[in-house]
Amino acid sequence: MSDTRTSASRAPHPALAACRFAGLELRNRFAVAPMTRVSATEDGRATEQMAAYYGAFAEGGFGLLITEGTYTDTAFGQGYLHQPGITDEAQAAAWRGVVDRAHAAGARIVLQLMHAGALAQGNRFRDRTAGPSAVRPMGEQLAKYRGSGPWPVPLEMTSDQIGEAVEGFATAAVRARGAGFDGVEIHAANGYLLDQFLTPYTNLRTDVYGGEIEGRSRLLREVTAAVRAAAGPGFTVGVRLSQGKINNFGWRWQGGDAEAAALFGAAVGAGADYLHLAGSGRDWLPDGPTLPGLARKVTGVPVIANGGLHEEAVARRVLDEGHADVLAIGTGALANPDLPHKAAAGALPTAFDPQVLEPLATLDNALTYASA
Repeated sequence: MSDTRTSASRAPHPALAACRFAGLELRNRFAVAPMTRVSATEDGRATEQMAAYYGAFAEGGFGLLITEGTYTDTAFGQGYLHQPGITDEAQAAAWRGVVDRAHAAGARIVLQLMHAGALAQGNRFRDRTAGPSAVRPMGEQLAKYRGSGPWPVPLEMTSDQIGEAVEGFATAAVRARGAGFDGVEIHAANGYLLDQFLTPYTNLRTDVYGGEIEGRSRLLREVTAAVRAAAGPGFTVGVRLSQGKINNFGWRWQGGDAEAAALFGAAVGAGADYLHLAGSGRDWLPDGPTLPGLARKVTGVPVIANGGLHEEAVARRVLDEGHADVLAIGTGALANPDLPHKAAAGALPTAFDPQVLEPLATLDNALTYASA
């Protein structure tokens, strides 16, 4: 049951202010973070159920919606069974219902482009995974996304396969623009393909894509530049980065702030209009600099922070102290699809119950939970 007590804060929530963000006019600074829901059709088409799901966030007042990771090619890109894709016109057309629902309720919507790489656990196009090097990923596949057992050892991608992946991102961006999206976000976080190339223990290559950070960030630069060129002017392109991964939450960039600054500069130098730092708020807020704050400082582009930002005290510090421009809300949005309206009314948010994602992180499972 929702907690209807009022907040003790006197000033309006700073995230309620409208802003211009990376070329987009947003009614507020609340964004829905990308969350994998594996609820598309078997062949990767968005559904009416998905349109209702995203529409609820728009109707609940969120200014920006970032979709779940959407696969970009018919080779090694797909990560999960029933993951949405944008590899053909049928998939692109299916997304239009989602986009129209978001726009009708006053929100902007960005499609997240994702290649799973070695962390694929459900791909209808290939029976093998592929990544930068033939290194078995840590841990085990994710049960809530229909996986089980150890991750397989991936194939080491050839230069042709890398080129195919780059082209997949670029073509997907063109389809996204045609489907009416306001922009795309390149998923270079959480241990998926681009992050695998950035990470020294998963990238053992000795060619131009390996070695020091300049080589390991090459694919990120190539993908971002290709997307920027293919999508054309007037279309927002963002990049999501993170330290932790879905199979290694504790990983931190070994080069500290210097490595972080190099990654931020690589993405923006290749054409990113904004950066999104996933999980950046979970340890907040220490005294001193933060990664989103560093990203803003070294690049000059707007930044989305993510992690624990449904908590008003944390959100206030992030915005008031200039760490970020927009707040991406994940589980807090699942529990409160009307979070901006609650913030405006001074009502405290409902606590998130992890059972909404168990045993599967699907929209059907959420409906079952809600009716229990």
